[in-house]
Amino acid sequence: MRVPVLFRVLSLVHSINQGMAIRTMYRYAYFEPGGPEKLEIRSQELPTTVKDKHVLIKVFSTAVNRADTLQRKGFYPPPPGESEILGLEAAGVVDKLGPNCSDRWKKGDRVMALLAGGGYAEYATVHEDLLLNVPSNLNLTEAGGIPEVWLTAYQLLFFVGNVQPGDIVLIHAGASGVGTAAIQLTRHAGATPLITAGSSAKIQTALDLGASKGFNYKDGDFSKAVLEATNGRGVDVILDCVGASFYEQNIDSIATDGRWVLYGLMGGGSINADIFSKLLRKRVSLLATLLRSRSREYKKKLINSFTEQILPLFERGELKLTIDRILPFDKVAEAHKLMESNTNTGKIILKVHEEIQSNLTQHEEL
Repeated sequence: MRVPVLFRVLSLVHSINQGMAIRTMYRYAYFEPGGPEKLEIRSQELPTTVKDKHVLIKVFSTAVNRADTLQRKGFYPPPPGESEILGLEAAGVVDKLGPNCSDRWKKGDRVMALLAGGGYAEYATVHEDLLLNVPSNLNLTEAGGIPEVWLTAYQLLFFVGNVQPGDIVLIHAGASGVGTAAIQLTRHAGATPLITAGSSAKIQTALDLGASKGFNYKDGDFSKAVLEATNGRGVDVILDCVGASFYEQNIDSIATDGRWVLYGLMGGGSINADIFSKLLRKRVSLLATLLRSRSREYKKKLINSFTEQILPLFERGELKLTIDRILPFDKVAEAHKLMESNTNTGKIILKVHEEIQSNLTQHEEL
């Protein structure tokens, strides 16, 4: 028995020494505009300094978002001054603090980051205001699927859509990352979520998460089913990531004085029709929003509100992460192909580093 134990001790010491080695390079996802095949993993030098009030995090996971695929195609560049590397969210641990950081974060903290770019990498820098604590009941792989979609859904519903108890909310792409988050947040707010999706399996997922009803948009005009489900009144809020191809059914579905929140254009952005007179007749508020290009002050306010109101629900297990699959970082091109196939339900997560649980219980037998 002595030999195996000694071998394990020496292996542990070797691992610790490896971890203490000074690292000068890190891997990231490089791309040239085009298809998923344009994605590849490259290496570049790790920053030796961190900007004022910024934090360097070692990334354990990130996730694929629709915006990433648009940027890869050359259609959605990052805001000025932000990283050209893909990736709008990440989870990991604090590796280094820049000058003038507050005492809120310390090295080794488990954090989630809302990014304007840079998540597809082994290390990423982010302003300290844009970090969130990882819920204690989640690991760092799961946590990589929270920041972008959950903060987006929270923003759409409460900062823009002003959802109130008793409202009826129509959520397009109800089985997407944002959709699955929005269903649960709508329920938490005391409102009723209805969804659209493209398959019976996706609709069932949405129903399991708390959607009241789901409608397959491939089966025809969903507005008739929406009106039937609401006794002819229509919905108070629409969360719309589709745009042009759904505009007519949205107008028919929305109630008088409803709020139509537009945050994507998967179905196109050009409409040649009499839309304004119909909006006027119903006194509809058309609200367009993006999160990536918002100011840091706005994002800070959003994160602080989310941290106070929603993160405790994760801690208590009242909110559920919907993860389609977890892929290794090297499979980033495959992840983009999957996203563009529209077959995923929930988040596609990229595991960048393996999370090693090292505590006394695991090693006490040594």
